[in-house]
Amino acid sequence: MTNPWDAIYKMAAGKTKRATHITTEITSSLADNNLQNTLLHIIQKFAPDDNQEDDTDTHSQIRTLTQKPLDTEDDDEEFTVQEVTNAKQDMGNNKTPGEVVIPNEVWKCVGTMLPRYMTAIYNGCLRKGLFPKRWKKARIIPIVKPCKEGNDEVNMFRSISLLDSGGKVLEKLLINRINHHAYSRGHMNENHFGFRPQKSTVDAAMAIKAFVQESLDAGEVKALIVLDVQGAFDAAWWPGVLRELRES
Repeated sequence: MTNPWDAIYKMAAGKTKRATHITTEITSSLADNNLQNTLLHIIQKFAPDDNQEDDTDTHSQIRTLTQKPLDTEDDDEEFTVQEVTNAKQDMGNNKTPGEVVIPNEVWKCVGTMLPRYMTAIYNGCLRKGLFPKRWKKARIIPIVKPCKEGNDEVNMFRSISLLDSGGKVLEKLLINRINHHAYSRGHMNENHFGFRPQKSTVDAAMAIKAFVQESLDAGEVKALIVLDVQGAFDAAWWPGVLRELRES
């Protein structure tokens, strides 16, 4: 089975023979601008600013709520050496690194030689509730979508964000903890297929097929409504996400 992301990783690492060009004619308003302005326009499209001046009263209340300390008991157990080891071992050696350009293989070797030191770093992040800003910086690679080569809109690109190895491990550690909490307390709906382990679009399609088949066998008529929210993930409002996590 081939990996659909192989070409993207090779392109990001500069291993492809074919050069990749970014046109400066993304929109008519940018047709006469330089490459720097074009790139800024692309970033603004895929990572729009969160302007507080546009907040409604509800938005302001949610934003204020997420900035308040939690009043629950701080009973998070520290990450174990084994947890950190498992998280870093999940990273592929050949994956393209982020801005700092430290290969995953090097980061994994450091963790193998100094396991307690690396675990202490991540436990420091856990105790302080911090995700270092340096690890949040991504190297963004704009990839032209298939069959969109002749398009002059910014939507012709799919942006691939490459993060540093240190941040990838911390993200994996936190995701594992959040998933354990969500699954053990029944917060996950069985009809939710995205971003879940052992779930894919194939499972969603098969669930729909079974539902439709059951209705046909019963002589019923069913209607299916499909919504495609453009840029929903890119424009996710983080205070709203944090509120949902607090309530869970």
